[in-house]
Amino acid sequence: AAKRVLRYLKGTTNYGIKYSAEANGYCLYGFCDADYAGDLDSRRSTSGYVFIMSGGAISWMSRVQRIVALSTTEAEYIALAEAAKEAFWLRQLLVDLSLKQAATRILCDNQGAIKLVGNPEFHQRTKHIDVRHNFIRDAQSDGKITVQYVDTKKQAAGFLTKLLNSPQFVMCRETVNCVEFAQQFRAREGVDRVTSCVLHSCVL
Repeated sequence: AAKRVLRYLKGTTNYGIKYSAEANGYCLYGFCDADYAGDLDSRRSTSGYVFIMSGGAISWMSRVQRIVALSTTEAEYIALAEAAKEAFWLRQLLVDLSLKQAATRILCDNQGAIKLVGNPEFHQRTKHIDVRHNFIRDAQSDGKITVQYVDTKKQAAGFLTKLLNSPQFVMCRETVNCVEFAQQFRAREGVDRVTSCVLHSCVL
């Protein structure tokens, strides 16, 4: 596994995230995903999200959840709540930059979690979920975020929560616009070294 990681790093030193003001303007949106009980020791799930603006990823996270989710829906719901908190912070930052936003779309591939966000009633199987995660319902009601469905094949946050096959990984990388930069952008040797280090820190 370590050798594969090293080979990947060696082969992607000239990759970086590309941004363009023409790509969706300054509209912020994100993808959110979770595995289920992926940690073999604690049986905790992993949350992952990535937010995109101006054609490229501007914020992403992969983290083991603090509690043990009792279902895939619960794991995805917790991940949605974590993504919503990040969306709030990014939205406020953009407001400070005079870039007001419509409701921020968060794309999720779990229908159960999406229905849970839109339903204010507790069900027998979900009433145990920590109330702090339920603020996402108010956020959607207030028009700050909107949770929408995305097909699993187009779930760009999948690489943050689980191992993916090559086509799925490439799809994620392309969605966040992590691309190989042409040689003409690396003209001088000194600039090349600096640019390579900066871009390498952004490689996904």
